[in-house]
Amino acid sequence: MTTPDPDGLLAEQLLRLTRRVHRIQKRHLEHRGLGITPAQSRLLRTLAHYGSPPRMADLAERLEVVPRAVTTLVDGLETAGKVRRVPDPGNRRVIRIELTDDGRAALRELHAGRRAAAEEILAPLTDDQRTLLGGLLGALVDGPPSPPEQRRA
Repeated sequence: MTTPDPDGLLAEQLLRLTRRVHRIQKRHLEHRGLGITPAQSRLLRTLAHYGSPPRMADLAERLEVVPRAVTTLVDGLETAGKVRRVPDPGNRRVIRIELTDDGRAALRELHAGRRAAAEEILAPLTDDQRTLLGGLLGALVDGPPSPPEQRRA
């Protein structure tokens, strides 16, 4: 008889939850009819965090993908009128990517869709359970605190 692996079960539950979150978010995106893929949605959200239009290489680094993947995403979003390529004022060889007004409107819709998906996922939880889950997820996302000798460095 083998001993159950509680960490293995927990890992499987986390993976199943992640897949469920993606499915529900995708359904909410499709319902809004934006014609934006989850990857394009992620690029738009990332783009919105920059104070000024970033370079493609900046986006690739932030998204942790190869630059070619960003080019493909930007091509689709540019065709849809959500972003535009603009020349860098300091170096004409560099192209930067900026949101259009349509892109900002799409971001508002995406945010509303993500919020609706989150509400659907969290619906079975009480307020206290949501607070507890938030703390637990924060600990998992942030990772363990660094040892004192690393914090001083």
